[in-house]
Amino acid sequence: MRADGAVPSFMCAAVIDAFGGPERLVLRDLPVPPVGPNDVLIRVDTAGIGPWDLKVRRGDVIEGRFPMVLGFEGSGTVAALGDGVRGFELGDAVYGYAYSTLGGFYAEYATLDAEQVAPLPAALDFREGGALPVAGLTALAGIDDVLAVRPGMSILVFGATGGTGVFAVQFAKRRGARVVATTNGGEGRELLRRLGADEVADTQRDDVVALAHKLAPHGLDGVFAFAGGSALERVFGALRAGATIAHPNGVAAFPATLPDGVTARGFDGRPNPTAFARLNALLDEAPIEIPISAEYSLDDAAEAHRRLERGHVFGKIVLVVDATEDVEEKVA
Repeated sequence: MRADGAVPSFMCAAVIDAFGGPERLVLRDLPVPPVGPNDVLIRVDTAGIGPWDLKVRRGDVIEGRFPMVLGFEGSGTVAALGDGVRGFELGDAVYGYAYSTLGGFYAEYATLDAEQVAPLPAALDFREGGALPVAGLTALAGIDDVLAVRPGMSILVFGATGGTGVFAVQFAKRRGARVVATTNGGEGRELLRRLGADEVADTQRDDVVALAHKLAPHGLDGVFAFAGGSALERVFGALRAGATIAHPNGVAAFPATLPDGVTARGFDGRPNPTAFARLNALLDEAPIEIPISAEYSLDDAAEAHRRLERGHVFGKIVLVVDATEDVEEKVA
């Protein structure tokens, strides 16, 4: 193992000792995770928070092995490298995404397999890098791999103000699509316009189908759905025959019945070198906006979860792990 010489034996981490509510998140001193031959040890600057973290904390998607360090995504600098790792150097700025709690970004250090780590794009700071991996890879997989968006296509991003939707809008526009984006309430209109949406619809007030037909008179080519239920079913009238609905696995209340000729595909954004390289190439071409609605310190992880559970979060929430900086919530 190669290390920078400053790696301590113990670290501070936000952990849970049992599944349950936000109050289960507490600070603990834990051993710094070991580094295997193909691993990268990251000195964490920022951890991203998403609805997947809430599911893990509640025990909905993973079995318990406590104390459990949450946090599937984050950014920081390389503190140590396994002997089999190539392509990284000590001190490199990186970001990463791990499916298991072995990643554990709610901590001062996190160990990931090298294939789940990528160089931090030069255009991003650590806050943005920590907020990007899960949502960025998921959005790009939906746009490129499931919907196969090409210039001239018309796409509806349904539930576009959330952590992944904000990237889906931008990536669809980058691929040359015309985009209708929806928000649940009028507060998100300005954000979605700024991100490039051609039409913005408030699902509480606007006729989404009418706006979609204005953009695509012959019907939409695809939908990227981040919400389900009756609201999604009401937009089916805007789809052409042969349209595709892409939805990340786990979208609640996804309709069981679809219009004739319309297909739906659930998927996950998978962290691997090819996916990270494609995302980094897109960011190198031109910058994107990474909306961060709130920042919390590590010891406020429970409050960060409460904020996400209250809903109406535009973009992402992050934990700033680097204790050298004072952190204040940016948006109530």
